[in-house]
Amino acid sequence: MNTQLKEIAKVWPNIQSVFSVPHNEKDYNNLVNLLDSLIDEVGNNESHPLSSLMETIGSLIETYESQNYPDIEGDPINALKALMKEHGLKQSDLPEIGSQGVVSEIISGKRQLNVRQLKLLSERFKVSPVVFV
Repeated sequence: MNTQLKEIAKVWPNIQSVFSVPHNEKDYNNLVNLLDSLIDEVGNNESHPLSSLMETIGSLIETYESQNYPDIEGDPINALKALMKEHGLKQSDLPEIGSQGVVSEIISGKRQLNVRQLKLLSERFKVSPVVFV
């Protein structure tokens, strides 16, 4: 084993959780929290000593998300359905849209979301209103 690998092997047990692709929601959430802290620390400073760590953690999170979360861009109805599924919600769990009947009409494509509904859904799911347009 070369010298560089020997040095890595010494510290690996202590840093493995930071530099491994997350395989479950707990590991994923830990990396997201770490990334949030890194963003607070590094900001847009590309010369900061931790900027490459921030980029690496972001890539690990992106890998997990691409394997575990549906792509919800494109169709507002599919975006809403995907978010409902992700959060374990039924039509009756969305009072910000309206009654269960109104939600049903929106999901079936018989009715479109209005501006008020877009704003409330984006706040609830913490996504851009553009997701529902």
